[in-house]
Amino acid sequence: MPYRCAVPVYLKQRDPAVPGTIPYALDMFRSEVRFYREIGATAGVRVPACYRAEDNDSGTLLELEDLSGWAEGADPVAAAAMLAGMHELWSGRAHLQWPWLRSIGAAVELVEDLYTQTWPQLAARRDLTKPARDLGERLLGHVAQSEYATSLGGPITLAHGDASLINMRTGPDGEIALLDWEDVSAAPGVTDLAWLLVSSVSPAQWDDVIAGYGTAASGLPHVFPAAAVQGLLSLSDTPDDSADAAAWIERVSEAAKRLQAS
Repeated sequence: MPYRCAVPVYLKQRDPAVPGTIPYALDMFRSEVRFYREIGATAGVRVPACYRAEDNDSGTLLELEDLSGWAEGADPVAAAAMLAGMHELWSGRAHLQWPWLRSIGAAVELVEDLYTQTWPQLAARRDLTKPARDLGERLLGHVAQSEYATSLGGPITLAHGDASLINMRTGPDGEIALLDWEDVSAAPGVTDLAWLLVSSVSPAQWDDVIAGYGTAASGLPHVFPAAAVQGLLSLSDTPDDSADAAAWIERVSEAAKRLQAS
């Protein structure tokens, strides 16, 4: 008899990742299935309930709790505190309990190549600020170095890997749920904080969000370069002078200024 879930669900289905791509090298789709099978219920943060998690030669399938009725995003200060709690819970333990978690430096050669190919397009943008441009130029040829430097950011813990506000939902009682675990990894928790800031938070709020995360935020200078790489790659998908582009540039520029001041 075919499987049927008795409650409304969000269905996430992925074809197998294409060999040679970053999702294939990072085993992103199967990692998310393993997260829900092995970690989700004990992660220490609210995640969608999982009713079905499968992977086979046809790809992956997840049937998850439907949180479409929750508000998109979250208060960034509350989000930072939520992440800090998860990171503290699994500090020094996550990579031992789940050895399959992605480690620092996974597929970094592919990211380095992508950045090298993308930088000329970024450098030619008329809307790129000097701080963002200078940082982008310094990163050219040093993407792998910036990734490995994240190991200096703090103890290895369970990291979401893509902790942007678009991957969060807020319930009627203010509870925050963290979605989309394809990038789950074993890394310093401050990598999640850096990406939250660079991907989602206006620089005017950065100090409050950093304070909300706590003293472990001291590792940010070690992880901002890697976050800036991802921020600049995300910028490359936006039209010049668009609102989305302006927001990415403002946030990458703020990371550049804080790196210079550190």
